[in-house]
Amino acid sequence: MSITSRTILGCVKRLRGVSGVRRAVWAYVRSAPGTYVWLAILFVTTVALHHMSPEFEQEFLRQRSTNIHELSRHPVRVLVASAMWIDGGHWLPYVALYSVFHAQVERWLGTARWLLVCVAAHVLATLISEGALAKAIKDGIAPQSSVNTLDVGVSYALAGAVAVLVFRIRPPWRYGYLAVVLVFYTVPMTAGPTFTDFGHFVSVFIGLACYPLVRGRESVRNPKETVGVPPS
Repeated sequence: MSITSRTILGCVKRLRGVSGVRRAVWAYVRSAPGTYVWLAILFVTTVALHHMSPEFEQEFLRQRSTNIHELSRHPVRVLVASAMWIDGGHWLPYVALYSVFHAQVERWLGTARWLLVCVAAHVLATLISEGALAKAIKDGIAPQSSVNTLDVGVSYALAGAVAVLVFRIRPPWRYGYLAVVLVFYTVPMTAGPTFTDFGHFVSVFIGLACYPLVRGRESVRNPKETVGVPPS
């Protein structure tokens, strides 16, 4: 069976196409280093979780939880550590979420400002939601055992990033995006809300309150957002 020149050219074009996609993906990753370093850490910690027994995993994560007990003893340590683990051990969905939201915010605002948004949402929403839980325990609404609840994850920072992207979108699309975000995070508050749901709700408003960080950048595009088309 002979190989025609047309077949060879077709193979070359396909290889160039694959190479172009790889370069585009790598350029996108390099344009948001903080996002993908964080994802890499989450990958390592998720693999570690899969090698733990269920009983050890629960106790291990509880010691890194931003619950009332740990916050009262080691506030800085658990605030940092809790953002490095995913409760449930499903990493791939976060690759998509981080690429769509965190990476866009970092590419737009720069790594330092993106990190400020993440830290503000993660820390403030944690403290506010745990403060509300402490009051509920004091008032007898929540059980005393709630002081040791399991609370790790990156969802508060993610909600803050989702919210701050409102200012990246031009009107009138901005208002539709904002409405979807508010509905998504408000509905859980109306049907059997948990203190985590409350934390997500608070995170959205913290993200919106980060508007001073985006001033002057509403119309600024990162040159890396447009990846050059490789020559054919």
